Parts: sequence; structure tokens; C-alpha cells
Amino acid sequence: MSYATITLLLIGVISSPLKTGENSSHSMEELLAKSLHSVGENRLDVALNEVDSLLETNPNFKLAQLIKGDLLLARAQALNDFGNAPNASRENMNDLRDEARARLQRVQQAQPVNAIPRYLWQLDPQQRHAIVVDTSKSTLYLYENVDGEPRYVADFYISVGKKGADKVSEGDQRTPLGVYFVNDHLGKDKITDFYGPEAFPINYPNEWDKRQGRDGHGIWLHGVPSDTLSRPPRASNGCVVLANNDLLRLGRYVQVGHTPVIITGQMDWSDDSDRAERSALLNEIEKWRNDWASLDTDAYLAHYAQDFSNGATTFDAFAQQKRLVNSGKTWIKVGLSKLSIFGYPSQPGLVVVNFEQDYSSNNLANRMNKRQYWMKRGDKWQIVYEGSA
Repeated sequence: MSYATITLLLIGVISSPLKTGENSSHSMEELLAKSLHSVGENRLDVALNEVDSLLETNPNFKLAQLIKGDLLLARAQALNDFGNAPNASRENMNDLRDEARARLQRVQQAQPVNAIPRYLWQLDPQQRHAIVVDTSKSTLYLYENVDGEPRYVADFYISVGKKGADKVSEGDQRTPLGVYFVNDHLGKDKITDFYGPEAFPINYPNEWDKRQGRDGHGIWLHGVPSDTLSRPPRASNGCVVLANNDLLRLGRYVQVGHTPVIITGQMDWSDDSDRAERSALLNEIEKWRNDWASLDTDAYLAHYAQDFSNGATTFDAFAQQKRLVNSGKTWIKVGLSKLSIFGYPSQPGLVVVNFEQDYSSNNLANRMNKRQYWMKRGDKWQIVYEGSA
């Protein structure tokens, strides 16, 4: 069997024509795919020229270096494997094969730029962009907020945890699945070269993670060492890792405290049923606000699930406290603004709602950022968590 055939079998290049796009972030992957297709057609000199072009602008691209080494060796002897470097680590070769598959998949499968991820129900005006990570496709998507609706901007190849996704505990080398927010920015003066030019920590474990008993810390969006272009699809200890140029581009759009980062095990795209669900939930949120303002405590508490928790108290304790507080009120006004809603990727029927709450009564006035988790059980939406954001 020829090296060309083995390369195609190992990497899984499909026979359909290459799809190329105008997004410059894909140019490197498109050139890599062209080179491998040239290998598959046994045009090794053409493939070598294409790899040389790729390495000229990306000299630290290990996968391209491997392919070039194979092509040069093919001039002297028959090759029977992908990655023929003498004494090469099998683990390293497998990692590079995985990267080849992931990158070629990104080229072959056109990104649905007109589709909206199912998780982005509503963005608030101050959230100028949103990030969705599909761990199964080694891809991070960036969306722009256009009048509350997300619009595709770009997507990037990424690496995730060595053991995949769905983080449960400290040190399990998995990337968490859920709805998170960027809560810090670490410049080059605060991190080592291993993490690239900057890093963006996210709020894992979030409120839902803690409720599920998940722990761990230090989940970031970050880059790679300066002598590295990229890492295999599964290479981190749980962080989401981008090439440094991609990270710097992404970083221009990230707002600490505002930008959502939704991490899913497999991307789902929105349809008409999601719009109907959003409308139903918005109606329920408005009923919750009206029932609170009306001082009808029973109607207000009916919006909370029996297994509700705010992280410190159960439903019964919460209800008792609310009845006591409302007994001293003659009037209440509640205003909501800057409302955002995000579907939870790993928990069907769960959404995260954030808003700015303007509360006033006959003896108290305050303004706060609030976060609620609403769960749909049967045909009813109820609050299972509430706290400050």
C-alpha cells in the first residue's frame, strides 16, 4: 500500500472537493488540506511545495513539519506509515493524526454561518459578543450581538482537556460543560510563556456545578508557548487553548464580567421551537416580577421549585424569610433590565437568566445584578437557583 493511500486512510480525508472560505482564520487549514489531497493523488512534489508555503508563514506548525519530513523521506524510500521519523513517539504521532483529522474536518464541513447556536437565547445590550465552544469539533465560535440576536463572526481551532469534556473533579483533565462568563484578564506580565500572550479565566465551577458537586479551578481560555503553533485536540488539563494569533484576535472582543462562554459536548442549532420556548420563559419571568411587586407572596413563591436553593438555604427557609419580609411592606416596585438568557448545554430544560434588578419599597431601595437558573419540568418553568451575579 502506498504512503499516499495510508495517509488518506489514517487521517480520514474524504473524497469530496475541498470547501474554501473567505475567513482568513481557515487559510492555514485549507492549505494543509490541499497538501494532503496532493499526497492522496500521489503528487508528492506539489504536496511538498504546499507544505513549504505553509511552514514559511507558520514555522512552528508541528503537523506540517511532520508531513514535510515524510515527503522528503519518500524520495529515498518507500514509506508505510504516517509519521516515519525514526524513533518517533507513538503518542506524539497519534496526537498529530488527531490534529490532522480535526483540522481537515473543519475544512470539509462548512461552518453554518447563518445558523444560531441553541444556547444563545438572548444577549443583553452590554454583551457585545458571545463565545460558544464545541468540544467535539475542536472549534470555538465567536458571535456578535446585533440587537440582541447573535451573528457569526469567526471560528477557531482549539484544544481541550486530555480526557475530553464534562469536568467533574479537580485534576480529572477534562473541560467543563456549561454556561460560564469571563471573569478576569491575565496579561503577559501575570502568566508564563506556557499560556501564550494572555489568558481569560472563566467562572468554573459555576452555581450549577457546585450544586452538582463538581469542583476544580483554574479553567482559562489561553494560548500556547511562543515556540508552538498549536496543540492536539486533547492536550490541556481542562482549559480551552487557542493558537496565539487566534487568541489575540479573540481577545479584542472579550469583555471581562460580560462575555458568556458556553461550552458544549456537541453543537445544537436553534429552530422555531427555541423561539417559542424563549417567549414562554419571558412571559414567566414577567409574571414572577408582577407577583413579587403585587405582594402576593403565595403567587410569588409558586415560581420557585421545591428543590430551590440559593447556595445557602433551602426552599422552606427561603419562603419563610420572604413571608417575613413582605409582612413589613406596604408597596414594592421591581424593574428588570439588561436581560440575557442562555440555554444550558449539558442539562436539558435548564437556562441561565441574568439581569439588573432595580428594587424599591416603602423601607428599602437597591440595585443589583442577579442570576437565576430556571428549569422546565413538564410544561412549567420554575426557579431552581437565585443569587447575585
